[in-house]
Amino acid sequence: MSTAPVAAAPPNLKQGQLRNLVLATLASTVGFWAWTVIGPLSKRYATEMHLSPGQTAILVAMPIFVGSIARVPVGALTDKFGGRLMFTVILGVTAPLVLLTGVVGGMHNFPLLVVVAFFLGIAGTVFAIGIPFCSAWYESHRKGFATGVFGAGMVGTAVSAFFTPRLVAATGYFTTHVIIAAIVAVSAVLCWLMLRDSPARAGVPVEPVVPKLKAAFKLKVTWQLCFLYAVVFGAFVAFSNYLPTYLANVYSYDPTAAGTRTAGFAVAAVIARPVGGTLADKLGPKVITLLSLAGTIVCAVLVAFQPSGEHVYGPLFLLMALFLGLGTGGVFAWVGRATPAANVGTVGGVIAAAGGLGGYFPPLVMGATYDPENNSYFVGLMLLAVFCLAALLLSLVVRHGGRDRED
Repeated sequence: MSTAPVAAAPPNLKQGQLRNLVLATLASTVGFWAWTVIGPLSKRYATEMHLSPGQTAILVAMPIFVGSIARVPVGALTDKFGGRLMFTVILGVTAPLVLLTGVVGGMHNFPLLVVVAFFLGIAGTVFAIGIPFCSAWYESHRKGFATGVFGAGMVGTAVSAFFTPRLVAATGYFTTHVIIAAIVAVSAVLCWLMLRDSPARAGVPVEPVVPKLKAAFKLKVTWQLCFLYAVVFGAFVAFSNYLPTYLANVYSYDPTAAGTRTAGFAVAAVIARPVGGTLADKLGPKVITLLSLAGTIVCAVLVAFQPSGEHVYGPLFLLMALFLGLGTGGVFAWVGRATPAANVGTVGGVIAAAGGLGGYFPPLVMGATYDPENNSYFVGLMLLAVFCLAALLLSLVVRHGGRDRED
């Protein structure tokens, strides 16, 4: 008499879920702070090194560009080695790079600082680690919540914009970099000691990185979600970096006032991101993404006409930030539904890279289409609305966007 084989019990994901999600989000926040540490001090660099606007733009954009591209291999390596090891390694490498940034910046050596900024871009890859790490800790119907909460770690951009210049004023330039490097180093140690990879990874076969990348690029949904994320996250990154310039040119704000309002924009988007992921779990990522893009279109068009009075344009920018935050959470909730479980990290890394690149080009477009005679960014903002409309139409045809995984 034969007995049927007993099915393996599903892994217990409840124990350790919250701890690992919170720690990963904090690690991401620290990584984003280190990644964007050059931007808030760009005016200082430009003044002390006598940089042209073009040189300043290269310096600020270098870590953003490199951090975006490097998310692709880092996402694939996370699938292979796990988030605990990858978080530890990336933050461990980032800490001395932050310190080196302070040393080279104090030497006023622009070419060498660009080289250091290139390598500092590795800090931005923490996002590609956390998406598969956190997603693996949660059940399919809560993956949007997990990736949404983790995505709130992009508040590190606001932390950098708000605290970095204030730390420099309070403690000095080099001391500020020592403090940030120490925070990053401590975070790396905490990741190694306290993070644990999901037990769900135990049954997932480890595959070579290159074939996984090839498989990811062969998926149609990878390219579809790349475009969607490039629009919503790219717009967030673009405004987070370019809004101080916009506010200075259009509304004559000084750097401190413009920086404070930019931090408010980033915080609003960060708050909305986990909300977007949670709502995507309940209503489906398609609904949330469509809502995000439609709202962004309306806000972009209204802002393009440069309304006067902060009581008018202020809420419009905050609404745009909220809509973009909802969209970033909604699109990444789509990743866990539309891609094979073993490829979430690889596909997520590719999509995260697309989002970073999406934020690299809009500031260049805004600068190229700026009308100095009328202090107007009308063309750039209308182009944003056009790209959002194209993404909205694409959202209608991407699969697995309903309440359930299969729609």
